[in-house]
Amino acid sequence: MNEIKAITIADNEEYLRQISLPVDIQNDKNLQNDIAILDEFCKNSGVLAMAAVQLGIPKRIIYLKNTDLEIVQKMQTNSATKEEENHNEAKILINPIIVYREGLTEYWENCASCLNNCGRVLRPYKIELEYENIEGEKQNITFKGFESTVLSHEYDHLNGILHIDIAEEIKVMPKEERKIWRQTHDYNVISKNGNYEELKNNLKTKTKKLLKDKGDRNEKINRKWNYKNIYRIF
Repeated sequence: MNEIKAITIADNEEYLRQISLPVDIQNDKNLQNDIAILDEFCKNSGVLAMAAVQLGIPKRIIYLKNTDLEIVQKMQTNSATKEEENHNEAKILINPIIVYREGLTEYWENCASCLNNCGRVLRPYKIELEYENIEGEKQNITFKGFESTVLSHEYDHLNGILHIDIAEEIKVMPKEERKIWRQTHDYNVISKNGNYEELKNNLKTKTKKLLKDKGDRNEKINRKWNYKNIYRIF
């Protein structure tokens, strides 16, 4: 198999923006090869998961490699064992549909397709998902905590959405810098319960108000400082 590379926003952002197509599992003759490409790439890279479109396969397929927060945290501090570094859940989700979201979390995400752009993204704490396995059997599964964040990130890719589109903040940080940053800005559970959209919107409203209040205070301080200097001039 030839070397497999992820498509990045520098290569072809328009391609990443497309809506991935549903998979006809029974009649898609390339499906096994598509999954083999995802498996090969994920096994040989440091990604946590991958959407097929990122590898030039615009189909609604997600490959989950590592949704174990404890292992991910160890990798941030370079304390993971070789076995943990090679941890691979190899879970294939075909035609996934999120049917329910609950709670709220935040995490500084990065992406194989978005270069060194790291963003603080709000995600649901809990997700209920319907999908098909490689045999075409319908499945229902619940994701909680960090695994919900990983799944949500990949699910967005299927709809042409990148984490940098919805991030509350974005910082450009290479891999080693991200590791250090996450040691003090780790995965954060804001709420395990409650309507995801309402919680997210309420938090954004509160944040905007705090920033506005802070800005107003700074403006008053600057105005007071300017008045003092004007008086000195006269």
